[in-house]
Amino acid sequence: MTAMTRQQGLSLVGFIFVLIFILFAVYIGIKLVPIYLNHFSVVSEMKAVAGEPGSANLPPSTLRRNLVTRFQISYVDNVRPEHISVERGNPPQLVIEYQVEEHLIGNIDVVVKFRRAEALRN
Repeated sequence: MTAMTRQQGLSLVGFIFVLIFILFAVYIGIKLVPIYLNHFSVVSEMKAVAGEPGSANLPPSTLRRNLVTRFQISYVDNVRPEHISVERGNPPQLVIEYQVEEHLIGNIDVVVKFRRAEALRN
């Protein structure tokens, strides 16, 4: 006769806990991925404006207007003109600093802060 060995595996309760953890991770991903995709659009438009010839000689208000126009075309929601600044130096830099607040569950919110600087082209 062979001895019966004890079965090992995941019980129904254990499976439910694993499933809840996976669903929570997916839910957080659904909330955070659009924020980062939006930020990639911000970076792309920022590089385009900063890379234009003569952008270092433009006044900050013109750079701001160009960026805001590009953001409207690209459906960027979180960046406002007051988040855009120009730091004079060698080379001058176009700086965008903003934060995004996203509601998760109940009274739990996520705040994601972004700061990006691109050198302006002469």
